[in-house]
Amino acid sequence: MALMRNLARLFAPPAQNPAVAALYAACVTQARAPEFYRVLGVPDTVDGRFDNLVLHVVLVMRRLGGEEELKQQLFDLMFADMDQSLREMGVGDMGIGKRIKPMIAAFYGRMQAYDSALTNADEALANALSRNLYGKATPSSDALRGMTEYVRRAAAALGAQPQSDILDGNVKFSSPLLGEEKN
Repeated sequence: MALMRNLARLFAPPAQNPAVAALYAACVTQARAPEFYRVLGVPDTVDGRFDNLVLHVVLVMRRLGGEEELKQQLFDLMFADMDQSLREMGVGDMGIGKRIKPMIAAFYGRMQAYDSALTNADEALANALSRNLYGKATPSSDALRGMTEYVRRAAAALGAQPQSDILDGNVKFSSPLLGEEKN
């Protein structure tokens, strides 16, 4: 019996840090807000939803700063969730790696693009969003401007939150639309 318990522990997923799980849940919830798709023109597709989630995880990772272990845990949790989602969509074991590997590369590319763009003018951020978040879709100029403004507000709102709150998993995003309060 002890052998079975030890084997079960060996193959069990790593224990989740509750703070990291809360951060990831907040990113997922925010990325699912209908305003992104209805008003700001983010493509309501699997790719569009993935890219919107990546954007929010990147924003939180930027806020975590030098907390490398937490950032790694957040990344790991996101891709464990992607793995599970692909399995639920019917992708078999042999196809998971072929799907996850490009998603990971996309994540790192977007992280670098957004990090660089957030330190530059709005035009650079709009270009990064157009290329990465909207992909092949062409957003209206109003939608792209609104999304650019949202990302700036979200980064500022995250930056204004106490580090202790973030480390405890308590993160609040701004509303996707200017002038609306986010609960």
